[in-house]
Amino acid sequence: MQQTQKNEVDQLISKATDLLAGFDRNALSTQHQQLEKKSLMPDFWQHAEAKEVMQELADIQQQITHYDQVTALVADLQAAIDLLNGNDQESLDAGITQELFNLTNKLTKLLNQIELQRFLSGKYDKKGALFSIHSGQGGTEAMDWADMLRRMYVRYFERQGWKHTLLSESQGEEAGIKAAEYAVEAPFAYGLLKRERGTHRLVRQSPFNANNLRQTSFALIEVMPLLEDVNPDIVIPDSDLAWNFSRSGGAGGQNVNKVNTAVELTHLPSGTVVRCREERSQAQNKERALQKLRAILALQEEAEFEQALSKEKGTHQLASWGNQIRNYVLHPYKLVKDTRTEVETSDTTAVLDGQIDEFIQAETRLNV
Repeated sequence: MQQTQKNEVDQLISKATDLLAGFDRNALSTQHQQLEKKSLMPDFWQHAEAKEVMQELADIQQQITHYDQVTALVADLQAAIDLLNGNDQESLDAGITQELFNLTNKLTKLLNQIELQRFLSGKYDKKGALFSIHSGQGGTEAMDWADMLRRMYVRYFERQGWKHTLLSESQGEEAGIKAAEYAVEAPFAYGLLKRERGTHRLVRQSPFNANNLRQTSFALIEVMPLLEDVNPDIVIPDSDLAWNFSRSGGAGGQNVNKVNTAVELTHLPSGTVVRCREERSQAQNKERALQKLRAILALQEEAEFEQALSKEKGTHQLASWGNQIRNYVLHPYKLVKDTRTEVETSDTTAVLDGQIDEFIQAETRLNV
């Protein structure tokens, strides 16, 4: 075992040991048992805080799982080192070296994941996310780009093992999509995705132009926290709401076209308007409109806090339509570059296939 490799492994084990020292496994286990006992009570789901309890239970279980995984990997890594140091057989030495390499990679990835989650300390960072994609100016080109982005993020959700549900979709006339919205139900989904909101710019040779001219297209990503139906942080009095109902029209069957299923909800104090027409019943659209309004109000609250914090730090930049956060260049060269972190890669195929962890992790760490 080379000295350089030994030093790297020793540093990794030291980092893992320091992390384990910050966990109280017994206390977490006791808290988990108490919450689990509470969740098994006959009237548990009749209480408003039931979903919050289940979320806390899942968070604690994840911490315990991480503790046990790190402990096991450190033990396996130390055992491999001991075998390697005492081994004289060349063939066996090669096998242990490969195992050492595999264990090191696993532990490094796990420690990065745990570290990243510790950075996510925002009020709603542990929540799921309402994630939407909107095509920008550019007609069919922009709609096709929005669909490419949609595929990229869906592949990312799949790689993360996140449950994601398509809530609504508006197809383009010739190709692509005008808009699409997903509910991403996974711990820390909002915290990891929230800095993806903003304008994404694509430069490529146009597949929709006979002359293969270079074309620039834009798409907008919006991310909001996925909040429970009953949330103590976002209380909206009925007197603050104004409802308007109409026929949805378009696809959806006779019931959708003949009955007032479409919903327009106005939050009177802020003037925020939410429209929902995708569901087949008025009740479902009302529920979705309320959920979306809570998310918008939570996002406004978070934006005000971040703006105040940024002013204290002396910097402030909005992640909005006019501020592109990432460029995707497919012609005349290949490059994906984040404008905030300067992280870049020439492997555009991998990025568009959902391998965007490097960008998300860099931006998350930058804003801590």
